[in-house]
Amino acid sequence: MRYFDYLSPEQEKDVFLYSPGEFSNRNDRETLAYAVGAALYMPATRSRIAEDIVNKKIAGLVSLVIDLEDAVADSQVDSAEKNLYETLDRLYWYMIEGELKPSALPLIFVRVRSAEQLQRLLSRLEGRLHLLTGFAFPKFAADTGEAYFRILEEHNRSAGPNAPTLYGMPIMETAEVIYRESRVPVLLDIQALLKRYQPYVLNVRIGATDFSSIFGLRRNPDMTIYDIGVIRDCVTDIINMFGRQEDGFVISGPVWEYFRSDRVLKPQLRMTPFQEAMGKDGLKLRMSYLDRSVDGLIREVAYDKENGIIGKTIIHPTHLQPVQAMYVVTHEEYCDAASIIANSQGDYGVMKSQYANKMNEIKPHLNWSNRIMNRSKIFGVLHEKHNFTSLLVDHEPAGALV
Repeated sequence: MRYFDYLSPEQEKDVFLYSPGEFSNRNDRETLAYAVGAALYMPATRSRIAEDIVNKKIAGLVSLVIDLEDAVADSQVDSAEKNLYETLDRLYWYMIEGELKPSALPLIFVRVRSAEQLQRLLSRLEGRLHLLTGFAFPKFAADTGEAYFRILEEHNRSAGPNAPTLYGMPIMETAEVIYRESRVPVLLDIQALLKRYQPYVLNVRIGATDFSSIFGLRRNPDMTIYDIGVIRDCVTDIINMFGRQEDGFVISGPVWEYFRSDRVLKPQLRMTPFQEAMGKDGLKLRMSYLDRSVDGLIREVAYDKENGIIGKTIIHPTHLQPVQAMYVVTHEEYCDAASIIANSQGDYGVMKSQYANKMNEIKPHLNWSNRIMNRSKIFGVLHEKHNFTSLLVDHEPAGALV
């Protein structure tokens, strides 16, 4: 699997200085933590997930979360589990028959409802678990999380050396996490738990929709999640607790839920990047994004990145490409990071950047540089003449899947 595989060889050569790297669920934890990227959620009741993957119906699909929790009604749980088994079984036979190459299999996760359900799935899916990368754990807390990760650790230790590691992705979304009076002790308990099970923690996810619900809030398409003060404060503390370089946790941002709506405020998506990359076609593309409120999504992803967040929950296929394009490393970022790392042995303390527009301080910017290099291995590096809009080619994914 690799990002932007829908580009032609000519397009890829034109856009990328260094192409995105290939990966599978057998890669190391650090690689996979970045590779999750924009993870598309689908309800486990959807009957054609396997066929959508085989037929490459969704351009840019790299990671997928099959949801057994909020997207499934309580009365549908049994049928949803059954459909999950059948989906993985069909994927297995498509691979056996040569209709699906292993390199075309996305990173697949299952969002479970409880530790009991996780245990049941691990037993019942034996023989198909090698198709999965891991599980998402909703409403995560230290007490319930202990059970999730204990079960996961026991499975991985007993699975054998040839089996890929299955990872957990805890989702922070409970009242105890967002309430100011309980937040710090609760996050400290979760932090201690995740450090104990760190080899099996792929990333830390933020469930801002549940957080907003607690206060009866919902951001409108003209705003980002960072414009809602009570959510912003909580996200800030999660980043403070789990985004420290020495801990090695990758944090994934909350979902953007709009794919069409009326606008109130003036759009903030500039014309220049689109015009520079694609001329008149770029301006048409910009307008299509404004019509679908994707400019708000792009703005929120920009804020995510500035706050150290890489990855996002996706609920509509049309959101995949703009989010993924925002994660590609620019030529300027790559030049700065490569220079800082190359000169990190003590010969220099500060240097003028190659673009001659900033000073690069070697020690303070080294951790940033390492993160840029991790991103570049997964998402690639753009040529100097290109920006993220160059990857927003005329490739419209299929309609809503949820």
